[in-house]
Amino acid sequence: LLIFGVKTFAFCKKYNLLVTGGMDRIIRLWNPYMPRRPTGMLRSHMAPIFYLYVSEEDARVFSMSTDNTLKIWDTEDHSCLFTACSKSSGIKGELTACHYIPGTRSLYVATDTLALLHLRLRPPPEPHLVISHKEPVLCCKYNKEFKHVVSCSEGSVVKVWDFETGKHLFEFCDAHGSAAITCMTFDDSGRRLVTGGRDGCLKVWNYNNGHCLHTLKREGKCDEICDLASWLDVHLDSADDLHHFQKPQPYWQDDINRGHKEDILCVAQCPPTFLATSSYDGEIIVWNMISGHVHCKLHTPTPMDSSGTKVKSQTSSIAVTADDSFLYAADESGYVCVYNVKDYALGDPEQGPPKCILILIMSSVRLEVIEEEKVLLSCSVDCTVRLWSLDGEYIGTFGQEEPWEIFTPASWKHPMVPFEILIDPQSMPHHPVLGGEISVWQIISSDQNDAAQENSLSKVCV
Repeated sequence: LLIFGVKTFAFCKKYNLLVTGGMDRIIRLWNPYMPRRPTGMLRSHMAPIFYLYVSEEDARVFSMSTDNTLKIWDTEDHSCLFTACSKSSGIKGELTACHYIPGTRSLYVATDTLALLHLRLRPPPEPHLVISHKEPVLCCKYNKEFKHVVSCSEGSVVKVWDFETGKHLFEFCDAHGSAAITCMTFDDSGRRLVTGGRDGCLKVWNYNNGHCLHTLKREGKCDEICDLASWLDVHLDSADDLHHFQKPQPYWQDDINRGHKEDILCVAQCPPTFLATSSYDGEIIVWNMISGHVHCKLHTPTPMDSSGTKVKSQTSSIAVTADDSFLYAADESGYVCVYNVKDYALGDPEQGPPKCILILIMSSVRLEVIEEEKVLLSCSVDCTVRLWSLDGEYIGTFGQEEPWEIFTPASWKHPMVPFEILIDPQSMPHHPVLGGEISVWQIISSDQNDAAQENSLSKVCV
């Protein structure tokens, strides 16, 4: 084991499993009675591994690396079930130790403070359910030039789908090696796909054949890329440019002196001049892309609900229609709220949020409004990529056996809904009887009284 630079190990007597990890960033599974070679290797960490634990209850391996990344693995098929960085869990500081408590399914993490993480693992998809990827889908995008939908997964797989039928056209694997693809965009021509990953690389692709045309990477440690915005055409068709590595341009001085103090999580552009970036601490900076100077800074308050407590489920994606009339906001629980923002805050400062006109349940983490086709594209950690009408009608899941015809509503799945959403308790409509607030007989009596009152009114009208 010294050959592999082992820094930590864990043993599970129930499964007769020894797990080791160390400097080479690879987790190795061993049978102690057959020590000549490992029975499996788990590759995905981007930094040395310093903590391992094997859960006897569900045969899961928990690993943590020095770049503050936590991963959960399935020991049966060696797949990565979950990846989390310290920022996404609200933990600040350098991780020094952690300990898993199987009884409460909680992970204690120590930095300069002690944090407790309650783990809520999503069960693997049922065999009869339609999925688009084998791993959680982290991003998807519509290409209007070719009428394609491109989706990227935690397993670094890129898939291309026919938008009008939902059929699978093409895919290529290991786009970022063993690192997950976290974000994507197209260049202005729609001919090139740009992906960003947890390996800190940007890659430019001819996504129709899976050729990598360009790799953008900075020297030294490369952190995860969270979001992308493309405002330049990328024309890299020369054979000399294939797999060419390009270093980033020099930093903006304002970014060094007055920029974000926390990790940047998302970006949005307003061509041709402005770029907005938002960081983990809620600060939003609007930049002048030509000069590189800060145009203005905005600070967002901590979200609160009507009772004055923090919102439990954070917003994971926002999409706005082209005319800025409606805003679609998806949260981590799978709810999508549609807001009417046409005239919101155009006059005096608003005292409250915009009016929510519709609530949908989509199990979605990323959204895109495809305005010209009047549909909504969503992808989720439940391994699905789906299409919906702007009113929430379920069109279908990419990868299903029966193709749809996008311009023929009769071919849509609606009024059916995805099975996992149908059985989700959150999708059940609120009713006083289900909540135990009133009895069935009270509802019946109320209906009879309403009917009698309507009859009497009709007689008066006659």
